Amino acid sequence: MASHTHQEAKAIRTHVPASFSPEEVRNISSVLNALLADVFALYLKTKNFHWHIVGPHFRDFHLMLDEQAAQLFAITDVIAERVRKVGGTTIHSIGHIAKLQRIMDNDQAEVDPRDMLLELHADNKILVESLRAAREVTSKAHDFATTALLEGWMDEAERRAWFLHSSTR
Repeated sequence: MASHTHQEAKAIRTHVPASFSPEEVRNISSVLNALLADVFALYLKTKNFHWHIVGPHFRDFHLMLDEQAAQLFAITDVIAERVRKVGGTTIHSIGHIAKLQRIMDNDQAEVDPRDMLLELHADNKILVESLRAAREVTSKAHDFATTALLEGWMDEAERRAWFLHSSTR
């Protein structure tokens, strides 16, 4: 096995696997990492409310929130791997998530079930706006694979928001 000089090793590490400029890699990675932090924050909040919801509609809400959390968790790996595919690095820790997240945590011991659903509705709307902003960056970079993913996730987030809103009526 051949050993590499320091410069060769650095060149290998900084090689962009896709055909994006270093600036495009930074922009795409930045917007996707912030999105990933938001998805993790929303996933955990959704699970928190899933675990703690009570009331006459417990079973329906409990199951709906579990489905929504699973949907959110399912896209985390795809987002992170997309960052890596374009040549960037992704988040490394819960602390890193906390620095980037725009969806706020809810650490209250008790939350009214309707308030839970309203808060998750608002958070999913924030996520939709973040997805749209990310789409602008990826479209500008002609990153059509990521753009297509973002569009599908927008539809999912809009559907979650619709279900949450409808459940509070």
